Order: sequence, then structure tokens, then C-alpha cells
Amino acid sequence: MEDSLELRENSLKLIYICSPLKGDVEINIMRANRYCHFAMTKGTLPLAPHTIFTQFLDDRDEDQRSKGRELGLALLHRCEELWCFGDKITEGMAEEIKLAKRLRIPIVYFTDTCERRLQNE
Repeated sequence: MEDSLELRENSLKLIYICSPLKGDVEINIMRANRYCHFAMTKGTLPLAPHTIFTQFLDDRDEDQRSKGRELGLALLHRCEELWCFGDKITEGMAEEIKLAKRLRIPIVYFTDTCERRLQNE
């Protein structure tokens, strides 16, 4: 049983979930969790760093926010795709998208209701 679980976990595509955090942080984290659930239902292994790092970093503290963004970008290097959610691209999201493009990581755009877009409009 353990071997089959390991094989399944290793076959899941690691997806970086890119969505807003700044502003209404609580609502934005709830949305990011919904995006992760959506990505999981598509057979992927979703990763939304901003939902993880806000558990121990304070987004209102500029030094801690900066550290969180740095850690998120480090994780992006390990992901196979970036899925970008929402109608607005924030400064932090733009930085993630820029890095994904530089690393040639495919980017898939979605609305905030998880409908796929052909491109970022």
C-alpha cells in the first residue's frame, strides 16, 4: 500500500498557485485554498506558498512579507506549472509570473471562478 501511494505522489504534477494575498488577507487565503482544491481535483499537487507562509510570517510586516515572497519564489523553481487565478495581477503575482517566464515554466490563467482563460486579459 505504501509503495503505491509513493508512486502516485511522485506522478502528480506540482502546480504553483498564484493568486492575490495583499488586501483582505483572510478572504484571499480562503480563495487560494479553493484554487488549491480545484487544482487537486484536476489530478495535480497544488502549492500555494502564501497560504502556508502566513501561518508563521506576518504579511503586514514588510521584512516578513519580503521573506515570504523570497521563499515562494524559491519554491517556484521546483514547480512544473504556474496557475494564475483572478482578474487582477498584484505586484507579488507579477513577480511570480515574471520568474516563471524566465524559467520557462508553463503558465495557465484562470478566472476567480476557476474558468480557464486562453491568456491573461
